[in-house]
Amino acid sequence: MNRTPKDKIQFIKEVLGTRYPEPKTELLFNTPFQLLIATILAAQATDRQVNIVTRELFQEAPDAKSLSHLEPEGVLQLVRSINYCNNKAKNIRAVSIILTEQYGGKVPETREELEKLPGVGRKTANVVLAAAFHQPVMPVDTHVHRVSNRLGLCHTTKVEDTETALMKIIPEPWVVDFHHYLLLHGRYTCKAKKPACPTCPLAPICPSKE
Repeated sequence: MNRTPKDKIQFIKEVLGTRYPEPKTELLFNTPFQLLIATILAAQATDRQVNIVTRELFQEAPDAKSLSHLEPEGVLQLVRSINYCNNKAKNIRAVSIILTEQYGGKVPETREELEKLPGVGRKTANVVLAAAFHQPVMPVDTHVHRVSNRLGLCHTTKVEDTETALMKIIPEPWVVDFHHYLLLHGRYTCKAKKPACPTCPLAPICPSKE
């Protein structure tokens, strides 16, 4: 039976909602600021790598003011094991200075303001809005983009178009959880090179299954 995208959304909600009853980011953080910094560091890096780095970083500088007071070389040393550490060190220090001087150390709660910060693109902004402020936005990374297309939820080549397509078919109260469902499914089951199709719980609705 051919299922519509909305039918598939319901199926995914039932199946992955059971597998991941309390889905959330695997980045470790205590405040919106820490999530913002961790998400900037997570570009082209694994959450596991980021969590190792931020454990030490946030002990040294847990908020915008303290991080803004660190010397550039000190910030670099704390994040040196992360991919693209030079640019990321510059960006997180610059973000901390801007937040301290212009926002009283608080993280803005709009995408427009977040995207003005160094190193913050649409996906990073959406992660912060969803995970820190519980806004119904859809961060789309490579996992979400790949899984959405494989499942036939959309037929897109650009992540921006994937975000638009998903927002049209996912009920607003489900949006934040659905980001995590699709991301975790892509990370652990529907992998880029070797998807685990024989054991995939979404096989009944997947036109791409082997």
